[in-house]
This record gives sequence, C-alpha cells and structure tokens, in this order.
Amino acid sequence: MRGSVRLGRKTKDLVAALAPGEIAVIAHEDLDELAARGLIGAKVQAVINARRSISGRYPNPGPLLLAQASIPIVDAVGDELFELLHDGDVVEIVDGRIVRDETPIAKGEVLTKNAIDELMRQAKANVVKEIERFVENTIEYAEREKELVLGAVSFPLLKTRIEDRPVLIVVRGRGYKDDLAAIGSYIEEIKPALIGVDGGADALMEAGYRPDIVIGDMDSVSDRALRAAVELVVHAYPDGRAPGLERIERLGLGAHVVPSIGTSEDVALLMAYELGANVIVAVGTHSNIVDFLEKGRAGMASTFLVRLKVGSILVDAKGLSQVYKGRPRGKYPMLVLLAALAPTLVVASLSEPVGRWIRMFVLYLRLSLNF
Repeated sequence: MRGSVRLGRKTKDLVAALAPGEIAVIAHEDLDELAARGLIGAKVQAVINARRSISGRYPNPGPLLLAQASIPIVDAVGDELFELLHDGDVVEIVDGRIVRDETPIAKGEVLTKNAIDELMRQAKANVVKEIERFVENTIEYAEREKELVLGAVSFPLLKTRIEDRPVLIVVRGRGYKDDLAAIGSYIEEIKPALIGVDGGADALMEAGYRPDIVIGDMDSVSDRALRAAVELVVHAYPDGRAPGLERIERLGLGAHVVPSIGTSEDVALLMAYELGANVIVAVGTHSNIVDFLEKGRAGMASTFLVRLKVGSILVDAKGLSQVYKGRPRGKYPMLVLLAALAPTLVVASLSEPVGRWIRMFVLYLRLSLNF
C-alpha cells in the first residue's frame, strides 16, 4: 500500500483536513466510534496509529468499524513517527513496516479482523474492573459537584425563548447523524428551540437547521456555525476563566459566559431545564460508561446529578434510529398511488366511453401478459 500521509494528534481536527486516498497518521489511544466514522467519511486509504487502537480497558468500537470498512490499521507505531514524517510525505506500508524512500522508518502491528475480535474479547472481560473504578470516582466526585444541581449555577437571560417550549439539544456523540435524521419530522412539526453543544451546532447545520444557541468551550465548532447561531453561550471554568471567549471575540461576536463544573452538555441540559423548557430532547449525548471512557473521563458525577434533576422532562433520542428508521418501504409509494387512483377509476368507469376504453386496456394487458 502506497500513499501520502497527513498527520494529526487530534483525530477530530485531522478528519477535517484529510483528502480521499490519504493515509491518516494519528495518536489515538482507544480509537472511538466518532473518530472512526470521521476517518471512514474522509475516505482514507489506511490509518497509522502511534498509540494502541484498543488498549484493553474497555471494548471501544472504532477499530472494528474501520475493519468493516476495509481500512487497514497499523497499530502502536510510536509517537516518534510524528518527528519522522511530515504532511505530504509518500510512504509504503509493507507488513506493518512504514517505508519512505525505500527505507523503513517505523514498524507497528497490522490489526486484522481476527486480531481486533480477540482484543475486543479481552476488553469485554476487563471492563468489569473499569466499571468498578468508574463508579468509585463517580461517587467521590458527586459530593464535590452536587452544587451543580442545587442552584449554584446562574444562567443568562437569552433572546431565544425557552420557557414553556420544547428544546432539542444536539451533541456530536455516537450515532448523532442517524438519530437526528430519525426525528426530522418532529423538528419540522414541533419547531423546538435548537441548541448545539460545540460540534453539535455543525451537526444541526449539516442537517439543514440553524442553531438558536451554541453552548460549549468552543473548541470543536466551526466558525460558520458560530456566525449562524442566534446567540452563543461560553462554558467557562468554575473560576471564571473562559478560553473559548477569546475565539468568539476574535470573530467579532458576542457571547454569554456561564462558569460551571461538569461537561458542556451537562450545562446545556441544566440551562434548558432552569430556563423553563417543558420537554428536552437530547441527541448524541454521553450517558453510559463507554461514552465517558471514550471521552477520557474517569467518572460521570455531573452527568448523573444533572440527569437526576432534569429526568422528568428529558427524552433521550440516543439509538432511536436503530429502533425506528422512519423510512417508507419500497411498496408504500405504489400503494399510495393506487389508493389515489382508485376513486378516479371508479368514477371514470361510470362513463360508458371511458369504461369501454378501460375494458379494452385490461384485455390488452391480459393478452400481453398471457393471463
């Protein structure tokens, strides 16, 4: 296999720069589903990972998705590859060796489907230990973060009306595209307030919707989505530091600032609740241990507490597309057409000239089709 490389230590940033047919060089321990789907969507020829794509901590699905898309993975090559290669360098991959100008410069392990299956089996066996650690951390942090749901966070008065209105919160998490598509008719009919959490704003734009509010630390949302939103809310550190505000100001835009512990999606859910939403529909949010391990979090105290508070009005659309596709079957359009034609044919048949023509046409069909 031969091709030019493009390097990126942050896979989500690299995906946006990749051209079809390039070889992606990443440094992504435990390659997650979202990153894998991004690489597949970029139509890369192969993936070279400086780290272990499956460390064994938990069964992360990214490598399996790449294998199913017939994209080879060369694994655990080492971080020094980022010093040896530059964007545009042409390399060959031969049995796990990375060769440039006929000189081997690094070597890794080719992750075959069988190898991935075995690593996933081991990871599933190990996940019980990971859950135990995760639960302990969640309990420990819950005591520190309880003020998040006890009213310690103050939210600004927004131009977008939230009170007594349905709200849709979109996070760019697992399955967000399919789930967002599955509730398209709900969005069109109910017209909820649309909130994008960082890159979730781009997800809304890709689906054809303008976000009313973008909230987050502004590290993974496009300038286009920021400019399109009605208003912006920067999630700041509890001490008031707001690195994301600098970017907003450079774009010449204004924003509200909300200092708070927890994740940006926690803050988005809590904001919608505190400002009076009558129902909150969540797409792509992180709500289980695999989601949080993929994000590199050791616990989910803030998310647990927030969902405990907002749960009475929260509808989680995660995985909805796997349950209900919402697409008509192939025979449905024909049935609808026949149903629409039936009254017309009945009325027309009452006319003797038209009835005679119909009978001749039916006879012609019977003769032509031999029945």
